[in-house]
Order: sequence, then structure tokens, then C-alpha cells
Amino acid sequence: MSEMYDVIIVGGGPAGLTAALYTSRARMKTVVLEKKKFGGQITITKEIANYPGAVLGEGEEPSGQELIDRMVEQAKKFGAELKNGEDVVKVDLAGDVKRVECENGNVYEGRTVIISAGANPRKIGCPGEEELAGKGVSYCATCDGALFEDLEIYVVGGGNAAVEEAAFLANLGRKVTIIQNMDHLTADPIAIEQLEKFDNIEVIYNSLVTEIKGDGMVEAMTIKNTQTGEETEIEADEEDGLFGIFIFIGYIPSSTVFKEALPTDDYGYIITNEDMSTAIPGVYVAGDIRPKSLRQVITATSDGAIAARTAQHYVEAHR
Repeated sequence: MSEMYDVIIVGGGPAGLTAALYTSRARMKTVVLEKKKFGGQITITKEIANYPGAVLGEGEEPSGQELIDRMVEQAKKFGAELKNGEDVVKVDLAGDVKRVECENGNVYEGRTVIISAGANPRKIGCPGEEELAGKGVSYCATCDGALFEDLEIYVVGGGNAAVEEAAFLANLGRKVTIIQNMDHLTADPIAIEQLEKFDNIEVIYNSLVTEIKGDGMVEAMTIKNTQTGEETEIEADEEDGLFGIFIFIGYIPSSTVFKEALPTDDYGYIITNEDMSTAIPGVYVAGDIRPKSLRQVITATSDGAIAARTAQHYVEAHR
């Protein structure tokens, strides 16, 4: 017979770990199920400079991994069970007892479930992208933009996120170049108008990044013209030695296993209200897997705290 938990948390990123901290401090029996390693995307971020109070010493910001390590220890300190290698493949959320099954055969039962499985940036999929992620390749301008101050920056994408982040990065980089695979930008007109304020932004149309290169940091990339097939090698300025590539071509929410049970929007994000409740009583969602305008550590932790508090009220009312 499966052990009964007050809260099963699916996903061990900042949202899930914050929820675990709150529920375990409330003396709720809590387990966190993580598919791979705790932390998710944040662990590849070199410095966390925009999370309040996240400093190690004088002028020294922690890496994403260091911040996650602290969160893990906090959750454990108050009694949360943290289990990795638990890939959730099936859920039964409808009854009073929620059931979560993992690929390895483990089954967990609980009174509530908090889904914080996150969303992953859509990747280009070219050689070098994965190897140089966090080493010049980034998916978050506010996380990593300051690392490329006064350097050249390339932004891949042409939608709202790409255009808005390019404008943000133009305040930091010496020059920002948008690489768009179409013959026009697809962002809203008002977002595109903002680009006119900057004389250090230009756009390369009808082009794809086909390879990213570098020894430890991004030093070069190859782009291909989609109309002519011509390939161009772009190398870092000799004095700089490196440049940044920021990729904004969408996110993919990790919601597949939950879609049959819970309503999602057109993009696959699980729909919640402001207290993180879903359409099913006792089931909550936190972090990047729900619709939101800002996907950052601070908004994920906020969601996690709210979801935990709502789950606590539910458990207390149904004891």
C-alpha cells in the first residue's frame, strides 16, 4: 500500500522547492518528485543578480546552482522528502486521494498535488547550443544580460519576447543584432516601434543559426540564409573574444502528462486562478507551467508559496 502524503509536488525547481518549504514548515507530509536534477533551468545560470538578497559576499552573486542548493537544504531542514529520478508518467487527480505514478514503477498517493514541472525554452537544436548553454548561450535576458555589457549580443527570434528582450539588451550591449528566420518581425507593432529608439539594434532577416562554436564560451556561429542557402560565419571581435546569443523562440510547457486531466490554454499551459487552484479541487499549479507574463525565479517562488498556502487550507478543511 502506498504511503499517504498531504502534498505531492511534481517538479523540483524554484516553485516546487518553495512550495515544499512552506508545506513542510506547516507540518504537512510533503514529497517532491523531480525527473532529473533539482533546480531545472536556473542551474545553468552563471549569476543570479536579480533575486532579492541573493548575495554570497561583497558584490558576489550566487550561481543558479548555489541558490538551488540553498533551497534544497531549506526544504529538507523542515522535513520535506526530495526524490529525483522520478519521471511522472500517469496521474489520477479526480478523487479525494490523488495518485501519481512514475516511470520506474513508484506510486505516490496524496491529499493534494502541486504541479510545478516548469516549461523549457524552445531550442534551436543546432550543434554547439547545448554545450555552450550558460556559456554565452542564454534564454533569459534579465538573468544574463549584464554579463555581456559593452559586448556584441545576438538575439534569435522575431516575436514579442525576442523584440522586447532585444530592446532591454540594447541598454547593455555595444550592439544588438536580431536574427529572424522570416522576412519580417512577428512582434506586435508597438513592440517593433520601440526598436526605433535604439541606434545599436539591427535585424538580419531570412536567416537561421546553424552552428554555435567556442572553447568554453561562445566565440563564433554560422548563420544560413533561408532563401539563398548562403552560409555566413560570424566571429567575436578580436578584442572581446566572445559574444552573447539570446534565444527567444518560445517555451514548451512540461504539461503533456496532465493535459487529459486539466484544462490548458492554446499553448499548453495549465490554467489556474490567482491562488494557483486548477479546475480540480486539491490540485494546484506553480511556476512556469502556468500562463504568466514573466518567467523568473522570483515569480516561480511566489507561485510556490501561494500554492502551498492554498493546499494547506484545503488539507486542513478536509481532515
